[in-house]
Amino acid sequence: MEALRSAGHEVDVVCLAKSGERLWEQWKGVRIVRLPLDLHAGGSLTYLLKYSVFGVVAGMLAAALHLRRHYQLVQVNSLPDPLVFAALVPRLLGARVLLDLHETMPEFFASRFGKSTEARIVGLVAAAEQASIRFASHVITCTEEMKQAFVARGSAADKIDVVLNSADESIFDMERYPPQPRQDGRFVLMVHGSVEERYGIDTTIRALALLAGEIPGLELHVYGRGSQLPQLQRLAEDLGVSDRVRFQRDWLPIDQVVHALSRADAGVVAMKRDAFRDMTHCNKMYELITMRRPAIVSRTRSVQTYFDEGCFAWFESNDAQDLARAIRRLYDDPNWARALVEQAATRNEPYRWAHQRDRYLDVIRRVAELDSPEETEGRN
Repeated sequence: MEALRSAGHEVDVVCLAKSGERLWEQWKGVRIVRLPLDLHAGGSLTYLLKYSVFGVVAGMLAAALHLRRHYQLVQVNSLPDPLVFAALVPRLLGARVLLDLHETMPEFFASRFGKSTEARIVGLVAAAEQASIRFASHVITCTEEMKQAFVARGSAADKIDVVLNSADESIFDMERYPPQPRQDGRFVLMVHGSVEERYGIDTTIRALALLAGEIPGLELHVYGRGSQLPQLQRLAEDLGVSDRVRFQRDWLPIDQVVHALSRADAGVVAMKRDAFRDMTHCNKMYELITMRRPAIVSRTRSVQTYFDEGCFAWFESNDAQDLARAIRRLYDDPNWARALVEQAATRNEPYRWAHQRDRYLDVIRRVAELDSPEETEGRN
């Protein structure tokens, strides 16, 4: 949204309304329309049903807005992938449709609901994914591994571009929030974002408990909220480390989170590894790199493809003992921590949002351009 606006495009956004948000507002020149629908899903069928309702309502709104605004391009961000059909009326009336696939929906669905990737319902989700890609004028996604998964299921490779979802340096600004040096008697680990099972915060708490007797000043600060918060609080109490784990339960203004990152001694990205996470990147990883904070990262195939051994303090996913080993080494060897930060920053240079933003805007220009000669000839 910010990239489009700053490039001079007029932008309207249709999205869900969170509690307390206005249903319509104009923010920094962007028109925002929010739908007051409760999509907190239960099981897999409920999830699909509720998002189907959102897709229908969003489609009606997109059609009405297009008749007034005459959009040149409609971008649809999944999940779910069939949400792209909400752009049906604009598509029929000449608008181009860009589908932004932030997830691989079959693997995401299987992971979230504990289904086998061979399950019939997951196969139906994969079919919906491919139908969505065929409907779209063009597709962007977040990693090369995700693109190859779409291609393996039947998509055309030249229809998909990869734009990494890296950190926005206008927000995660090291100049405004310079990294703070380590303080004696203190070693703070930080986790920020949604507090859900897949992010491995339980593994981090278990690792902290293993090190409590070795590192007196070791603490874990958790910034965010989510469904796993009560379980994590009980886990910290059961392990006797509730005094070392601080939960910031409310969503804070982003500048406060960035300030906290600048003061942390290291960040932890402890993703639980599965078929889905082997193809994706976690935004928090890029934010730690941008803020020049040492990152302790679980091994997944996609992250190891983009970053080498010298970038992070790696550990095996869901392994508290191995995570404790990585924390211990980071604590014992400040020089190694600094070397990781420098290597990660060097490796991240082509992935920075300044470059990915240009890739994204180039896609926008290509997709939103006027009809090709072949299409014009067919209409005449």
